[in-house]
This record gives sequence, structure tokens and C-alpha cells, in this order.
Amino acid sequence: MPPTNIHNCIGICYDNQTRTKQETRPTNCPTTTRPGVLILEPKVFGDDRGFFFESFNERVWQKATGLKRSFVQHNHSRSARNVLRGLHYQIQYPQGKLVRVISGEVFDVAVDIRRSSPTCGKWFGTTLSAENKRQMWVPEGFAHGFCVTSDHAEFLYLTTDYWAPEFERTIAWDDPAINISWPLCGEPLLSAKDLAGKPLAEAELFD
Repeated sequence: MPPTNIHNCIGICYDNQTRTKQETRPTNCPTTTRPGVLILEPKVFGDDRGFFFESFNERVWQKATGLKRSFVQHNHSRSARNVLRGLHYQIQYPQGKLVRVISGEVFDVAVDIRRSSPTCGKWFGTTLSAENKRQMWVPEGFAHGFCVTSDHAEFLYLTTDYWAPEFERTIAWDDPAINISWPLCGEPLLSAKDLAGKPLAEAELFD
């Protein structure tokens, strides 16, 4: 797996006060602390009509990450504030996920669950929003989850394998062994599946 990196961190924004286009280079292009987890920021072209950007370009993706992946499924969810989904993974037919938000804001989390990894059981989280247009790559071998920090959020993800519900597993979102700092306002809204998540110590993990 190549080193964690960012690509396309130069963008174009439209300054509504000066009515001029400005090239922007984010000063906080974040790198992650979990090898294999990547943050990507697209090049955005905007003016007073709106904006345009490529949300995925296979050649740019491969050049930036060194990865060759085929995305076979595209999922779209909508969730209300304080909904928490996760931590999900498939123990067989594992999915890599390229995720982003098109409305609202979420706190997105990846947890390394590879026994052979020196960072097994460690997590990384970042804010994804319609405003910042960031994407996060969650590789195979990681559990994934998010909580909604706006009134609602619409969340998109490309996956490298198909949903296989018989192999889907859930790790408890609040497992103290992982100790994720979720930015929640009160108790999260959880599905029955997520309420039944197992602690990391009892979960099936990847080698």
C-alpha cells in the first residue's frame, strides 16, 4: 500500500465579494494516521453560476494513489442529525469504499481491523461535507462508519465489491477498546443491527 497522500489539492473558487476567480491551495490538506486510508480533495471550478468538478477520474485516481480498483456498486443514503451508521465491514468479499457527502456534513471513521497490522484497532476520522467536497478512501481490511453532524446528510459511496449481507459484520460503535471520539449531541440514532454490534475483542477480523 502506498504512503497516505492527497491529490488535486489545488482548486478554483469564486470570491463573491470581489467577483473574481481565485486559485486556492488548501493550507490544511490532511494526511491520515492510518496507512492505506486516503483523503482526496478534487479540483473545483466555480463561478457565479455554480461549480463543476470530477468526482472520480480513473486515471487521476490511479496516478495519485497507485491503486487499481474497479468500482462495481454505487450507494446513496440520507440520514438525519445524530444518526450513526457502523462500524460495518464484510468478512468475505471485503469492500473498499470511496465515500463523499453531497448534502450536509458527517464525521467519517475508518478502523483498522487487520490482525497483522501494527495499527489494528486504531481509528481515523475526518469531516466530510458538501462544502469541503472531500472524499475518503476506506480500503479493504477496515471497518467503516459515520455520524451525521448537520440537520441531515446525503452520503455516497463507490464500492469495490457487491453487498453480501450474509458476510456483513458490525463492530460496536462505542467499544472502549477503540475509543472513537464521535462528535455527537446526545445519544445516537442507531439501527437494530448497529445496536447489536460486537466489541472488537469478539469480532471476526482480517488476517
